Amino acid sequence: MKKNSLYKWTLEKAGHKKASWFLGFISFIESSVFPVPPDIILIPMVLAKREKVISYISICTIGSVLGAILGYIIGAVLYESVGLFIIESYNLGNKFNIFKDYYIKYGVWFILLGGFTPFPYKFITIASGVFMLNFPLFILMSIISRGIRFTAVASLLWYFGPQVKQIIENHFGKYTFIFFFFLVLSYALIKFI
Repeated sequence: MKKNSLYKWTLEKAGHKKASWFLGFISFIESSVFPVPPDIILIPMVLAKREKVISYISICTIGSVLGAILGYIIGAVLYESVGLFIIESYNLGNKFNIFKDYYIKYGVWFILLGGFTPFPYKFITIASGVFMLNFPLFILMSIISRGIRFTAVASLLWYFGPQVKQIIENHFGKYTFIFFFFLVLSYALIKFI
């Protein structure tokens, strides 16, 4: 494979006419069941078409909030079957129960901070449903936190795009390896700690 061919392929796919639908879909499922954040699609899309940054921010935010609603429903209605399965698959059942009291008391802060950070948002959405956090407040905090997160990521890429693009073009293989290494490491830490 030629140097940068994977990077060029990624940018080409990011510029595809159906890429926005895929971005929305990944944003949706990441907030409820999928372990990979939409950033891995958002980043090349902004680099490929900087003029569509507002559209991409909106797609990520709306998709993520709709997925958050599904996560809330999983927690509220399907916790015993689907929700518990997702939490146990990450080996977090005991820890999930331990932080219940904290979550009930500080749930709004969990949503704000969890929605903004790389922490798997699905845990926040499912927990909000399990603990029956105020639903309108949950939606509002999800819009704020996810909106801020995607706006920050996309805006930085929009502003520093040419420089970032050049760095990625020169070191794409190394960054891809590092990204997947930390993705696997994060999964292992969540699953086994």
